[in-house]
Amino acid sequence: MVGEELVGLTPEMIEASQAGMKAIGAAIAVGSTGLASAAAEMAIGSAAVGATAENKDVFGLVLLLTVIPETIVIFGLVVALLLIF
Repeated sequence: MVGEELVGLTPEMIEASQAGMKAIGAAIAVGSTGLASAAAEMAIGSAAVGATAENKDVFGLVLLLTVIPETIVIFGLVVALLLIF
C-alpha cells in the first residue's frame, strides 16, 4: 500500500530528506552545466588559438566566442538557486 514506508518518519525527517534532495538537484544542475561548458570551451578554445595564430585581427571575435559557453553555467546556477530558495 502506498505510504506504508512513511509510517516511522517524523515530519522533521521528511523535511530534512526534501532539503537533501533539493541540494542534490542543485548540485546536478551546476555540475552538469559546468562539464558541458568545459567541453564546449575546450573545442572552441583550441580552434580560437589556431585562428589567432594565423590572423591576429580575429582575437576580439574569438575571445567573445570562448566566453559564450560560460553563460550556460550561469543558467545552471540560476536553476540551482531556484531549487534551493
